[in-house]
Amino acid sequence: MEVVESKTGRAKMFGSELKALLQNANELWRQQRTGTVSGYADRAEQIEQDLTYLLRPRRLRDADNQRLLDGIGLQHDRRRVLNFLYNREVEPTNNRAERALRPAVIARKVSHCSKNERGAEAFAAFTSVARTTVKKGIATVTDVFHRLIKDGRDPPGSS
Repeated sequence: MEVVESKTGRAKMFGSELKALLQNANELWRQQRTGTVSGYADRAEQIEQDLTYLLRPRRLRDADNQRLLDGIGLQHDRRRVLNFLYNREVEPTNNRAERALRPAVIARKVSHCSKNERGAEAFAAFTSVARTTVKKGIATVTDVFHRLIKDGRDPPGSS
């Protein structure tokens, strides 16, 4: 969180506390995955309560901290921030997804296929469909694109 590094004094406290809570939640998740944690539910609940208190609606003097509070607070209200503590299928970061998309990003850059906005949007859409197809194992990528282009139908499993 670059915001924390650029702040001093009281302005640094909010970001530092938020960062520490999220790091604690990530560590708890890792410990739970390796089976080296006791009292998981109680610890998860305590982190949830601490985060709820930290993200309570209020006005902060620092504009960067206010944006963090508003943005992360909204996601917390929607139960998205600590979802990984309660749902075993959810990871605490999007690292796996970013690594999965990396080859497509490299391919796009070297092929220069997105020299304009329309090309970039088309490439993003095709890549999304291809990665989802592979991840879900619902059909081959070729079959899905053939169906989309020739028939104009949605790919299997998209509804």
